[in-house]
Amino acid sequence: MLYAYSEATVPKITVILRKAYGGGYIAMNSRHLRADFVFAWPNAEIAVMGPEDAANIIFRKDIMEAADPAEMRKQKIQEYKDKFANPYVAAAKGYIDAVIAPEDTLKHIIHALAVSKNKSVDRPQKKHGIPPF
Repeated sequence: MLYAYSEATVPKITVILRKAYGGGYIAMNSRHLRADFVFAWPNAEIAVMGPEDAANIIFRKDIMEAADPAEMRKQKIQEYKDKFANPYVAAAKGYIDAVIAPEDTLKHIIHALAVSKNKSVDRPQKKHGIPPF
């Protein structure tokens, strides 16, 4: 599947609806695999790992030393979501093209397809891989 995504020459459009973490995010037609358009809904989470696991690792010392570790963990999870795991951070870094309202998804996909109508990909002949048909 990863090979198919990375070598596809058709228009590649991705809409992140909920959670996109780590290698799974990259492998599912991200900007890193040369997706033509990447959109995300406002509630999407895009990060190296989920906020719960990240907070446990990054803020471990703070959580363990807190008077109420459960409450501190909850605060640190929210802090991670606010600082890292949101589509606006990904958009600022160029990983996604736009944060779109769910009700506008179809409109954006139609526009992306129209823009990609005459997409052409020139790639050198490769020694490895699937030969052209």
